[in-house]
Parts: sequence; structure tokens; C-alpha cells
Amino acid sequence: GRTMGSLAVTYKPAIREPFEPLEPKCTFVEYGNLEALEKAVDGDTAAVIVEGVQGEAGVVPAPKGFYEGIRKICDEKGALMICDEVQTGIGRTGKWFCFQHTGITPDIITIAKGIGSGFPMGALVAREGLTFNAGEHGSTFAGGPLACAAALATLDVLKGVLPDVSKKGEILMKELAEFSPRGIGLIIGIPAGEERAKKIYDICLKNGVIVNCASHGAIRLVPPLTISEEEIKTAAAVIKDAFKQTA
Repeated sequence: GRTMGSLAVTYKPAIREPFEPLEPKCTFVEYGNLEALEKAVDGDTAAVIVEGVQGEAGVVPAPKGFYEGIRKICDEKGALMICDEVQTGIGRTGKWFCFQHTGITPDIITIAKGIGSGFPMGALVAREGLTFNAGEHGSTFAGGPLACAAALATLDVLKGVLPDVSKKGEILMKELAEFSPRGIGLIIGIPAGEERAKKIYDICLKNGVIVNCASHGAIRLVPPLTISEEEIKTAAAVIKDAFKQTA
């Protein structure tokens, strides 16, 4: 989210502020707070953008009923509901899209990261009735044929991978249960604290496991969806040892 439009709706000050001034008509509301959202949304609101799991914030899943509440507010105020599925989409949570864990359907979905399996690819999916003119918005290298081919192949392969994602996530959560993990499917966060998280990252890396330090001192785990149960247990052993070494 580091182009001008998406930066305007990016909360993280360290990423957003160096590029200000940006679009001024963006309001940030506390995650999970429907009362605050209802006060912020009015008849002039174009859209409400939300993540099903806050990845950068340390893997924070949406509270129960939050998506349903957003859908209701958007319908009442005439605003679009946009689900940011860049991190959570394409099978990461055990379903094709994170919003499918709820009872709602958004107006727009944004997709990237996993859809290209390493190739640069992003997509916007909109419900019927929202029209976008071909060529209206783009960039020099957008829609490259090799990336498009990789995305199509990824979707095909994932049909066979998706049924096991939730089970794999449960195994990883169980292996790391003593450290209070949170998440859905194979996007998992473990609270550690800022300084400790950096040490855990270094220990894991030296032992062949790549983890990520997210905000608020959380260790973020987003393994490949094709990971085997044996690899899960091997990685979990390294992570557990890193936590114990830094206790």
C-alpha cells in the first residue's frame, strides 16, 4: 500500500507521514469499534476499507460481528464496503477470502501478494453494478503476461491446497500454544515484545526459519500454504526454542 492513493488509507505513520500531504478526506477509526465507525460514516462517505486480520498490527483478527456491523452501516449510509484481502486473501485463512468466515459480502475486494506466488500481481474484484472502464487506471508494468500466467496457475494449484490450510493452521497453533498465538488459518501472530521479537527473529533465521516482526512486538508467521505437517513441526520447534532462549 505505498502508492499515493493507498498510502492515504494506510494508518502506520512511519510509512504514511514521509509522503504527506495525501488525500485529506480519510478518517481512521479504532479497529473493532462499531460505535466510533457509525459516528464517522455519513452520507458523504465513499467507502469503508477494512482488513479481516490486521497483519501489520501484529495479526489481530476482526472481532465477532465486526464485519456484519460494517456491512449494516455501509448499507444504511450508502457507502461501499471494501475488504482489503491483500494479506488474507487467496487461501491464507483457510478460505479463498477472509470475509467468507463471516455472513457478509463486500462491494469490492483488493487482492495481491499470494495471487502471484512471488510474481508482481494485484487485482480488484467488484460486485455487479460497479463498473470500471478498461484502461481507466493502470501503470507501465501492470498486468504483465508472465505475472498473469503465474496468477492463473496459482489459482489452479490452490484448489488442491486450500482444503488443508485450516488443519495446518490448527497444528501450528497447537504446537505453539504455550506462547498464546492468535490468528486464522496460516496467518498467525505471537506476542513477544519489541526487543524480544528482534532476538527471536535472529535466532529463527540462524536456524533456517524466517519469521516477521510486526507492530506491537508480535512475531508474525505466514508460512507457504503448501507447507507439510513435518515442516510445521520442524519450524515450530525452532520458534519454541527461540522463545525459550529469550525468556
